[in-house]
Amino acid sequence: MNEIAELYSDYLIASFGLTTATGLSQLLDGEISHDKITRFLAGQKKTNQDLWLFVKPLVRQIQSAEGVLIIDDSIEEKPYTDENDIIAWHYDHSQRMNVKGINFLSCLYQSGELAFVLLYFSLCNLLLFEQVFSQNYSTHFLEIT
Repeated sequence: MNEIAELYSDYLIASFGLTTATGLSQLLDGEISHDKITRFLAGQKKTNQDLWLFVKPLVRQIQSAEGVLIIDDSIEEKPYTDENDIIAWHYDHSQRMNVKGINFLSCLYQSGELAFVLLYFSLCNLLLFEQVFSQNYSTHFLEIT
């Protein structure tokens, strides 16, 4: 990942409303053109391996015996969106009911006050979920480390 990725992610985190490549360019007083930002976003698809290569040096800096690996599945509700391969009905334990949305798995490393995302992917359906947590999860995780 490069400078644009860091700037764009900071921009997304700090924004309260609509975010665009043009908006980021204007915020930077045109230092980086909106076309350059758009080309970056439309470029090569980023993978979990790219994420790991980006955060690995940071994780190594904070690595400690007290560090923990946090694995969490979550649902981003999408009640008004049509069902498709990603948006489906999932049981939400916190609400004790089925909700329509995107079910995803995240893996974080936390040491002290700092935490970094190591892995993130959508769980499109129960079959994929079963594959991930059977033989493929450990293989997939080992591939990115």
